[in-house]
Amino acid sequence: MDFILGVNGVTEVTDRIYDFDWTGLLITIGLSILQIIAIYIAFLIVKGFGNKVLHRAFSKYSERNSISAARAQTLESLAKNIFSYVLIFIFFVTILQIFGIEVTAILAGAGIIGLAVGFGAQGLVSDVVTGFFILLEKQIDVGDYVTAGSYSGIVEAVGLRTTQIRSFDGTLNFLPNREITSLSNHSRGNMRALVDIGISYDDDIDLAITVLQQVCDKVAAEDENIVDGPNVIGVQTLGASDVVIRVIGKTKNMEQWGVERKLRKALKEALDQNGIEIPYPHQVYIEKKEQ
Repeated sequence: MDFILGVNGVTEVTDRIYDFDWTGLLITIGLSILQIIAIYIAFLIVKGFGNKVLHRAFSKYSERNSISAARAQTLESLAKNIFSYVLIFIFFVTILQIFGIEVTAILAGAGIIGLAVGFGAQGLVSDVVTGFFILLEKQIDVGDYVTAGSYSGIVEAVGLRTTQIRSFDGTLNFLPNREITSLSNHSRGNMRALVDIGISYDDDIDLAITVLQQVCDKVAAEDENIVDGPNVIGVQTLGASDVVIRVIGKTKNMEQWGVERKLRKALKEALDQNGIEIPYPHQVYIEKKEQ
């Protein structure tokens, strides 16, 4: 059905538009925008100040209770996250009140809706519960080298919902806590440095072991990161073209890779100086001449 507006109707609508208090509306909108900006600035100031207070508090707590720096950093990161969530909630509630929205009614309705949403948020609840026990049992701390799920790397943050792990290639992985069904912490105690080196079947095994042990003793005296050994264990395997000799030692945490690299270089140089061959693949070309 078509609606036709007469001349009198158009005139009446136009008069209403001109009679509307546009100045008051613009003033109200401007004041609301200024209030929002002021609240946002206050939010940033309070957040920055609160983070500084938390940092100082946990620094004093770490010194007073003699806990590790990694543990203090982990708890500080969690406290800052919770503090940020509370501030964000207060910020949005204040914004709603500026626009005249009754917050108590929304919260009451949210309680009813929350029951329905809760059935679909079981994963979130599982994340929070798992994260709580990870923190309570001190399974990991910020700065630890861990393997969790399919990720290995350095822990950068531990939260109630997710754990952030930085892989060695630089990738930052966000792992939901409920997916941490198994966790290996490689940063709790000394680490093992292991080097396998092969010699040919024609060389003297006892001589090679003696030479390698001398190198191990020299490296251990020069490197303070080595806490035990390294020692030549003996023949590990008999390969297709080499006899594999294993060297094992213990190092300070996160120093095992550097010690292994230093050992490989020193062992290779010592074997070369003593005329002990390290086998490598050879290729033989046979050329058949036509008669």
